[in-house]
Amino acid sequence: MRILVSACLLGENCKYNGKNNRSEALLRRLQGHEVVPVCPEVLGGLGVPRPCVELRGGVAYNQYGENVDAAFHAGVDKALAQIEGQTIDLVVLQSRSPTCGVKQIYDGTFSRHLIDGQGMLAAALTARGYRVVDVEDIDRVPEL
Repeated sequence: MRILVSACLLGENCKYNGKNNRSEALLRRLQGHEVVPVCPEVLGGLGVPRPCVELRGGVAYNQYGENVDAAFHAGVDKALAQIEGQTIDLVVLQSRSPTCGVKQIYDGTFSRHLIDGQGMLAAALTARGYRVVDVEDIDRVPEL
């Protein structure tokens, strides 16, 4: 299987705080599969580390109130271009991220309050018919 995976889950230090979300459980399950890492925020030109971002009304704002929506959209577009023409059998994304959140995202108030919704990349991939899974649900993916 060819699997698109949030780069932070693979141990790449690309999170807003300069760290990662390395998942040993996921890494074990990915053995024997072709892995395509992706970090749309870095692809969009945002540095590491960078201010925390949340979506408010579908628009990306950082913790200082600056609109960073253009960079987020550019990153999603580049991520989609990166996989264009490839067969991607599964997508595993980081929970709650403003780009990669599959089921929930933060509400845009920077109060750590979660709402149902998807990050920008997760929504774009879902709309295009990709099978998108939250990393917290990998136990429910029998092929892994």
